Amino acid sequence: MASSTPTGERRTDSGIEIRPVYGPDDLAGWDPDTRLGQPGEYPYTRGIRSDMYRGRLWTMRQYAGFGTAEATNSRFKFLLQAGQTGLSCAFDLPTQMGYDSDHPRSEGEVGKVGVAIDSLTDMRLLLADLPLDRVTTSMTINATAAILLLLYQLVAEENGVEPAQLGGTIQNDILKEYVARGTYIYPPRPSMRLVTDTFSYCAEHLPAWNTISISGYHIREAGSTAVQEIAFTLANGIAYVEAALAAGLDVDTFAPRLSFFWNAHNNLFEEVAKYRASRRMWARIMTERFGAKDERSKLLRFHTQTGGSTLTAQQPENNIVRVTLQALAAALGGTQSLHTNGFDEALGLPTERAAKLALRTQQIVGHESGVADTVDPLAGSWFVESLTDEVEQAAWRYLERIDGMGGAVSAIEALYMQQEIEQAAYAYAKAIDDGEKVVVGVNRFAEAEAGPTDVFPVDRAQQAAQVARVATVRAGRDQHAVDAALGDVEVAARGTQNLLVPMKVALGRMATLGEVSDVLRSVFGEFRPNG
Repeated sequence: MASSTPTGERRTDSGIEIRPVYGPDDLAGWDPDTRLGQPGEYPYTRGIRSDMYRGRLWTMRQYAGFGTAEATNSRFKFLLQAGQTGLSCAFDLPTQMGYDSDHPRSEGEVGKVGVAIDSLTDMRLLLADLPLDRVTTSMTINATAAILLLLYQLVAEENGVEPAQLGGTIQNDILKEYVARGTYIYPPRPSMRLVTDTFSYCAEHLPAWNTISISGYHIREAGSTAVQEIAFTLANGIAYVEAALAAGLDVDTFAPRLSFFWNAHNNLFEEVAKYRASRRMWARIMTERFGAKDERSKLLRFHTQTGGSTLTAQQPENNIVRVTLQALAAALGGTQSLHTNGFDEALGLPTERAAKLALRTQQIVGHESGVADTVDPLAGSWFVESLTDEVEQAAWRYLERIDGMGGAVSAIEALYMQQEIEQAAYAYAKAIDDGEKVVVGVNRFAEAEAGPTDVFPVDRAQQAAQVARVATVRAGRDQHAVDAALGDVEVAARGTQNLLVPMKVALGRMATLGEVSDVLRSVFGEFRPNG
């Protein structure tokens, strides 16, 4: 939301001043051919396809995952029956951190914020009866992304689906974990090897899979501004490209499968400007900095999720309106897929009712608002084009600073991005506390709390059931074959072989996610942010 001061000055959350009126003078000397171009043409400001939503709507990909694999599979089917067009899976913290459900550190967290996946058995249950050759699946997973991808591939192959038919995305963006989220396992540099090994593996075996979703979403959720969100995310993207090139990959071999993940907050016009600026910047980076020739390498394809941190526990129904505005911003900005949050997510996981209403929100925006009738409907707006330029210029300044520090990995190791985000988060929270920024139902228009809202129930028995399943898996496998395969993973980790090849063999022999992660821990060590 835009903030105002006692003098009447208004600024976006990124600090960009908003003038009372915009006109032709605000774009004096502005060349539409170089700044805009045509939709589907360089620099892609107006979208990555010439017809955008006139050809087809964005993929409606609602995020789901909780408890056991069976429960999440049931929610997937419910959403597909309601008209969802893509799957998106959340994993519990133990799965994200490379621990099996029976590990002491998993206590109290199994199935709590996502689904627990310990082995091939769980992945079979998660994907049971789903059309993997026709539906694309996004998996929000980072440190253990390669493991989950390989389990997905193994289940698909068991069901007769060829790897080349598989479409979807793994988040696999480990750098933002050090910046904003914290679900890392290994230090940054060996983690980068896992990322680039995944690029290489997928180029050979899973050509239609998006190998990374470079994520600004969590950077924004940690408190960054819109400008910081795209600047830090693009800096991370540059680091991934550089790491892949250093590993000997050709840029046009892997870059077409890179994708991005943005947040959508409440300031409609700054969010639209952010999406348009990010496309233009990435096209320029890939063309001028990395010499990409394939036009697909220059496209910033992105998924959007509405802003979880903008949701309020007070008057939770107000969140329906917030989510609608944010979904509209994503559509006006040209997203390729979208998740809309449930109105009750400030209280717990979304209930079935809230999840369906969130999907209906997307469907109404797509089919009833007219937003899909013409490509880039805000193009040429004096305000939008001026704001897009200002967002872009501010983001380039951040990128220049990060380049001067030696790139994103060095900037992360120096805590630069983390400190910038902390300062922005503090400023935003203070503005709300001071009443400078209005949050309806929180610091203005508050009222006595109504009765309790239905909250998603947590099944307390799910951890015991999941632990028992892990024990059954271990009891029924060929332990000698598992040990031999894990030994091959360790040899690869100490050498230069692509890690995913022996990892797939181990997982196919029923090694668990935690066991594979422990082998890598023994070689790479664990990251400790304070030494």
